[in-house]
Amino acid sequence: MRGAGSFKGVSLIARPIRINEQIRIRQVRIIDDEGAQLGVMPTEQALDLARGKGLDLVEVSPTAVPPVCRIVDYGRLKYEQSKKDKEARKKQAHNELREVKLRPKIDQHDYETKARMAQRLLSDGDKVKVTIMFRGREITYANFGRRLLDRMAQDMASVANVEREPRLEGKNMFMILAPRAEVRASARQQPAAAGAPKEPDQGATSA
Repeated sequence: MRGAGSFKGVSLIARPIRINEQIRIRQVRIIDDEGAQLGVMPTEQALDLARGKGLDLVEVSPTAVPPVCRIVDYGRLKYEQSKKDKEARKKQAHNELREVKLRPKIDQHDYETKARMAQRLLSDGDKVKVTIMFRGREITYANFGRRLLDRMAQDMASVANVEREPRLEGKNMFMILAPRAEVRASARQQPAAAGAPKEPDQGATSA
């Protein structure tokens, strides 16, 4: 059935949805396509109301007593829900925690490579965990690692804020950078390439 229904407050969740003749209970509580509460009525009467509007009867709260149904355009409802789900997945994809690992005695060229990688990840909307890995007695020079993390935070200041200050855990020191609000907004507006997943950056891992 087709028609102009109102979908405010209506959502589909991960369970089978009963519509129209699939709803076999005798009585249901009805909310019409304008959001008005019509009260409890026989299911056949509710179906007649939906048909008269060229819409569908959709069970939205099956565990209520009696179950709650809405009069809506089910096809359009599924389309709207699909758009919401896609947007939610897109936001989730832009909130991954990626990791860039450094050594405390890293040379200038390698540092610049890692910095470009961190900037690219942040520009894609991901958070970045920057980790300094100490080996053996290197841990006694933890201040070197702290200065390196401070340098990275300063170099990324145009695209990121420090979400978690540098801290030492075991033989690793790390901090977490989060993209600035305007960077996240820009990343969300970038269309995904035919829905393909992001290619992993060489040397970067998901934390």
